[in-house]
Amino acid sequence: MSDGLLTGAPSDGRVRRPRMLSPLREHLRDTMWFAPTAGLVGALLLWWGAAELDTALVRLLQDEQEYDTLADLNRLAEDVKVVISTIGSAMMTFIGVVFSISLVAVQMASGQFSPRVVRLYVRSRITKLTLTVFLATFLFSLMTLTSFESEQDPRLVSNVPLVEAVLAFLMVLLSLLLFIAYVNGTLRMMRVGFVIDRIARESLRVAVRHPAEHAPDHGQLGPETARITHEGRAGVLRDVNIARAVRAARRQGVVLRLLPRIGDFVVPGTPVFAVHGGPSPGRRALRYTVYVGVERTFHQDLGFGLRQLSDIALRALSTSVNDPTTAVQALDRIVQFLAAVAGYPLGALRHRDRRGDVRLVQPVPDWRDLVDLGLTEIRCCAADHPQVTRRMLAGLDDLLLLAPEARRAPLLRHRALLEQAVERLVPEAADRAFALLPDRQGIG
Repeated sequence: MSDGLLTGAPSDGRVRRPRMLSPLREHLRDTMWFAPTAGLVGALLLWWGAAELDTALVRLLQDEQEYDTLADLNRLAEDVKVVISTIGSAMMTFIGVVFSISLVAVQMASGQFSPRVVRLYVRSRITKLTLTVFLATFLFSLMTLTSFESEQDPRLVSNVPLVEAVLAFLMVLLSLLLFIAYVNGTLRMMRVGFVIDRIARESLRVAVRHPAEHAPDHGQLGPETARITHEGRAGVLRDVNIARAVRAARRQGVVLRLLPRIGDFVVPGTPVFAVHGGPSPGRRALRYTVYVGVERTFHQDLGFGLRQLSDIALRALSTSVNDPTTAVQALDRIVQFLAAVAGYPLGALRHRDRRGDVRLVQPVPDWRDLVDLGLTEIRCCAADHPQVTRRMLAGLDDLLLLAPEARRAPLLRHRALLEQAVERLVPEAADRAFALLPDRQGIG
């Protein structure tokens, strides 16, 4: 497979491993302060460089005794000063608009979709870039105003901020273009179809990177000799440094088995690794091997996308929202994801060292876990919604055609339970659902 996931030793003898999740990078992507702060620093440096150029230009004209030209530039600068002052005032208004739109978008996403999709808005590059450029333009305009002088004698003028004014105009033009892109991007993220599609694409990207190799049974690993507990802070397991764990296991001559799955909540004192075949590696060798955070990410988390899609569908089926069409959209993507992983080996992954020996076994959701995660809660709430029931039955039929025979049992169970729930709760809805099933499309 691609993207650096370990599927065995390549022909050149090198071992390709999953990319490690950078805690610093994730922190910067999940916060709004870094990009605006960097933009303000950049604006100060840009103003300093432009001011030096303006000063050098004035000195050159004075050395050449071009006082008439310098007087004309000085008069032009006085006219530009009013425009720069207007730019500074307008930028504050634009910043307030961007901040207000962002808050409305986040509130809408959290209330109508799911709190777990708020990360899409917090991580939006166009939002951060727009806010950064607006703040940088505002600061640059203020600094440019300090460069204007009241001295009228060209021989005594030390600075005429022409380069600074031109840069300020260019930054205003960039701000306007970014504002258009920001409004367009924000309106797209307010549409449930775009959000569902974004989640589905991220989920499928994780599925494509999934290694096509089974892990051995626990009996093949040898007897369990020790367990290693978690000593860090409590949080969601977001990533495991595969290379570091494999290296530590190889040096000790053992096999490590990760106990929690990516996305599970771990607390200090609970075991995170089981050691097979020898003594436990030292704490120093396993330092920074596991990374926990406050919320789940798509990184190596095969079930996170299903969790988000299921949450959106459940919220749409609630009595306060009552939007079965949105639930059908989410259900379609769930079926798409399950169809994509129907032929994948699931349950656990094995990671090898350079010699090809298994050194780390990592648990992942198996087929039954994924099917239950994607369908169980929706099935329990969909009995009185013919549109959703019909689409789920059609999706299950599709999966029964695509899935290997050994994986059809969970699908048949969900289909039978759904039929029983519909017939028991709303018989007339069952009649409509089964009668319209060959159409396989929504009725909304």
